[in-house]
Parts: sequence; structure tokens; C-alpha cells
Amino acid sequence: MNDTAHALGTSRTLWELVERRAALTPDRAVLLQGDRSLSFGALRERAERVAAGLYGMGVRPGTVVAWQLPTRIETALLSFALARLGAVQTPVIPFYRDHEVGFALRGAKAEFFAVPGTWRGHDFAAMARRLDATGVFEVYDGDALPDGDPAVLPGPPTEGTAVRWIYWTSGTTSDPKGVLHTDRSLIAGGSCLAHALHLSPDDVGSIAFPYAHIGGPDYTVMLLLYGFPAVMFEQFALPEALEEYRRHGVTVAGGSTAFYSMFLAEQRRRPGTRLIPSLRLLAGGGAPKPPELYHRVVDEMGVRLTHGYGMTEVPMITMGSPDDSDENLATTEGRPPASMEIRIVDGEVRLRGEAVCRGYLDPAQTAEAFDADGFLITGDLGRLTPDGHLVLTGRLKDVIIRKGENISAKEIEDLLHGHPGVADVAVIGLPDEERGERVCAVIERAPGTPAPTLAAVTAHLRGRGLSVHKLPEQVEVVDALPRGETLRKVLKYKLRERYAAAVTPEP
Repeated sequence: MNDTAHALGTSRTLWELVERRAALTPDRAVLLQGDRSLSFGALRERAERVAAGLYGMGVRPGTVVAWQLPTRIETALLSFALARLGAVQTPVIPFYRDHEVGFALRGAKAEFFAVPGTWRGHDFAAMARRLDATGVFEVYDGDALPDGDPAVLPGPPTEGTAVRWIYWTSGTTSDPKGVLHTDRSLIAGGSCLAHALHLSPDDVGSIAFPYAHIGGPDYTVMLLLYGFPAVMFEQFALPEALEEYRRHGVTVAGGSTAFYSMFLAEQRRRPGTRLIPSLRLLAGGGAPKPPELYHRVVDEMGVRLTHGYGMTEVPMITMGSPDDSDENLATTEGRPPASMEIRIVDGEVRLRGEAVCRGYLDPAQTAEAFDADGFLITGDLGRLTPDGHLVLTGRLKDVIIRKGENISAKEIEDLLHGHPGVADVAVIGLPDEERGERVCAVIERAPGTPAPTLAAVTAHLRGRGLSVHKLPEQVEVVDALPRGETLRKVLKYKLRERYAAAVTPEP
């Protein structure tokens, strides 16, 4: 991290970071979308006017404001306006519906709720009425944002360690958890990302994931630290998005493992040509990265790929760096910054540092999540290499116990990514009276290839040296694995529900 970025990283609050960046480079762009551009100076000025409009509506420091908005410039303006006021904001992923949204509004005790009207065929205002939400207002373009005279505003917040953010875990098999963050925890997370990637003011980034995700402020902090812009995508799809990447000369793209696979698949439709001529780096996190996928992306796309490790509770924990070795980039999640402590306890990853959340809305959940030394218990399994890189080996809940033996789903998945017929794969444990659990590989077939059979899968894994007791006993082939709408993570719980009652194949 350069000296300027390091100095900005000491900002106490997000609004202080906005003001300091705007003073340094007021005319440089920060957000690009279609034909529109927002500069750092305009971000500060317009966010203050929006804050004044919100103040006129009754929003005060500490007021809880929920917002469920697409990835738009207006969304960022509203969020920074709330940061200027010192309100408590609770972003809600736009793909959530009545059950999750109602849970979030009730849990956070939201006093205001910003929605986009109708978006992608869904009437958010009508949903808000069904949920009896209070203080509902619509944000669908720049003219719809609240507006006022900044002279009415109280002074900006100065305390960076107060809880001002409530994020929501995805809640796959139970209700979501409200995760409590501060301005400083979000700045620390973004600083980790910026420190690892070695970016410069000449770079152009991209935000192709929901801004309401914890990655939204994570990424925006990086823009503020280094003073470069990012292209915002309200809806991400390939090949449609390629024009915007090329038009703005994007140098850094990514999002998660699923994004890498999408870029790679598109590149394969254009062999011999650069998919995005300006692109030099893919970077992301949010889901495991198979080593085989790393090598394919680097070899076929001609770019570097750095992958990191983060979660709603800790937006950035480790990150690969472009100057890491290929071995480390392929097989590890990178290294933590100096401010992040990683402790491995009985194979489980535990974390302590400024980027770690303050806990959950439910005090009982907070008590369960931290150990006696204040380390967050992640539920992830891993180890540290001698040079400090983190290797994740699976989830504690993603360990399959077959006849009393622990089997890592991730180990099998990584090996299956080397099979030519496998575009993606999820390995799950299914109930089995004899074995306790049986190993099932659910395969998303690569286009134009025959469906992999159980015999072909086990032969491939035997050839890669996998122990016999870890071999799958069941293979299911699907056109597409079920995924979440944020970072496109595979939803294994849906696969377990679907295949739990299937007949056990003969061993």
C-alpha cells in the first residue's frame, strides 16, 4: 500500500475517508455506469445533499435505515449519505423476498426502508406494504433521491467504532443472522484487499455483485484509498457485460469463483483473442477456488488471478497478491494483513482483528461465536503454511463422516475439477443407514461433453491418487447447480434436500 493509501486507511469513519479522498482528487471518477460518471468530489457534495434530504425526513444519528437497492450510483450515494449522518444502515440483498426481508426489518427495528419501486419484475413497494414497513421511500434514479441544504446537518460522526451497519448472513437452512459492523471494521476489511492487490490510480475496477453485499463497502473503501474508479453493473451477464468492460478499459475484474468460470467459458468461445484487452487481474473470494480452475484461467486468459477469504462477519481475512508464486495463488487463500490474527484450533480457523464484526444482533449468538480469547470461531477448516499463507480444507459442517472416517468434500471437488466433463461440482454427504453418510458428487456437465458416469468419476479420482474410502458412491449430473444470487455460491443444502431420499447405489 502506498503512503497516501496508508494514511487514508487511518480514517476514523467512512465519511472522513470520503472527505479526505475528495480533497486529494476531487475531479477523478469513482463510479462509472453506462454514460454516467461520479467523481470523488461529487460523491462528497451529492451525498451531503442527500443526507440533508434524509435529515428533513426525520433520519438522525442512530436512526436505523434499511435499504434494498440494485447496484447503482444512487445506491452508493444513499449509503454514503447515511454514513454522513451517522445513521445505522442495514443493507438487504435485492434478491431477498418477503420472508428474509421481513425478518431483517423486524430484527433491525428499521424506521425507514428504501426500495427501488419495481425492479426485474418485482414490486418492492408492494412487498414493503405487505410487510407493514415504516418510512418507505423509493430510489430509482438520481432525481428520486432525497435532497436538501447541507447547512441543516449536524456535524459528521467522529467515532468509528460505534455499530452503524447491520449485514445479514444468507440463512440457507435457518433464519439469517444480523451481523454488527462499524466504520472501522469495514475500512480495515477494504484496506486488507487494497494492500494485497497492489493497485494504482491508473486501474479501473468493477462491481458486478450486489452493492448490498458486504463486498460493497469492502470494494468502495479500496477505491477511496487508491483513488481509482469502478464500473457498476446493475445486472451482470456475459457476454452482454463485455462491452462495458472494454469501453471503460477495466483492468481488474472478478467477484467470486463462479465469475472466474463465467469469464473462462466466454474466453473459450473466442480462442486466440483477448476477451477484455485491458484486463490484467481477476480477483475475488466468497467461495472455494479449485487449483485446476486457477491454472486454466491464467493459461487461457493470460491474466493473473488472486483469490481471498472473507465472510459477512469479516469482510476480508486473507488475500492473494499478484506477486505471490503460482503455487501459492493456486493452492492458498493468500496471507492476512498485520492487523489480522489467525489461530488454528483443532484444525478450525479462528480470527481476531479490527476487521472482525462486533457480534450479532442476538447476544446469545455472539456468545457462541467467540472463544474466551476473543477469537471468532469461523467453522472453516484450514492450516497455515510456513510462510503464513492460509490453506482452507473445508467447512466443519462440510465434512462427510463415512463409516466413522472424516472426508473433506473440498478435496474431492478440487480433484474432480480436473475432469474434462466437469464444469463445476458439489460433493455432499447423504444419510445412509449402513455407512452413516455416503459420498455423492453432483456434477454440472461441461458443454458438449458426455455425462460423467460413476465409473468414470471413480476412475479419474483413483488416477489422481484419492484414497478408496473417499470415492463417491453416487454421481448425479445436472445442467446447472443451484446457486445463490449474490456471489453465485452453490447451495448445497438444496442438493441435500433433493438427493437425500435417492436410492443408495451399490458399492
